[in-house]
Amino acid sequence: MATRVEAPVITIRPSRGWVSLRVREIWAYRELLYFLVWRDVKVRYKQTVLGAAWAVIQPVLTMVVFSVFFGRLAKMPSDGIPYPLFAFAALVPWTFFAHGLAHASNSLVGSANLVKKVYFPRLVIPVAAVLSGVVDVLLALLVLVGLMAYYGIVPTINIVFLPLFLLLALMAALAVSLWLSALNVQFRDVRYTLPFITQVWLFATPIAYPSSLLAEPWRTVYGLNPMVGVVEGCRWALLSTATRPGGVVLVSALATLSLLLGGAYYFRRMERTFADIL
Repeated sequence: MATRVEAPVITIRPSRGWVSLRVREIWAYRELLYFLVWRDVKVRYKQTVLGAAWAVIQPVLTMVVFSVFFGRLAKMPSDGIPYPLFAFAALVPWTFFAHGLAHASNSLVGSANLVKKVYFPRLVIPVAAVLSGVVDVLLALLVLVGLMAYYGIVPTINIVFLPLFLLLALMAALAVSLWLSALNVQFRDVRYTLPFITQVWLFATPIAYPSSLLAEPWRTVYGLNPMVGVVEGCRWALLSTATRPGGVVLVSALATLSLLLGGAYYFRRMERTFADIL
């Protein structure tokens, strides 16, 4: 006689107060996370003529604009690195960060039907939106390698730290996205102000100019912007710039971690109201 296996019973109760992050739930729903990431990647380039090439076109065109106006006309210093390469090495992590903000901030509103009908940890939605940009980063890095070969720059041992700086960029994108996605559920003004925030943040980050223009201790304080440490770290890892990130990366990492923990707790606290408001 076959043994009957009872299906596990999951009891869903409303949270109260400042709830725990329940990170294990995200791991339990890892297959859902994978399919959401894959869905976002496919939808983004569906019915486009150039497809995934758009992941490269955007930073390349931005690099050309920066090279003309900041490199040639404004004669902006570039720490001894050819300016196009100097700018593109910063635009790769920045584009990943900006992509995460743009897609994750509106991810809950865009998945309203799913949120209202099915139970799963809501954190999965913005996390998937941020992770879907990893494909774009890999494609942009291939172009960056080609640029380095064109200018005859060979990476040093510093390149082993590149994955850590890209991970820091992912954490920074997720940290800000958790705040914005939760706020966007209640205040739809977020999606209208986000382009302005992203534009200001772009020029507040040393992409078109080096952070070495600032003297210490202001250069380290500048690291309170999470993307400062990411950009300076990626340049140092890829191009071996003379200015070591040092304390800038440490300050940026601490700022990112604070934003991430605060955003995660805020997201969890507001999570119980998402289905009602959406």
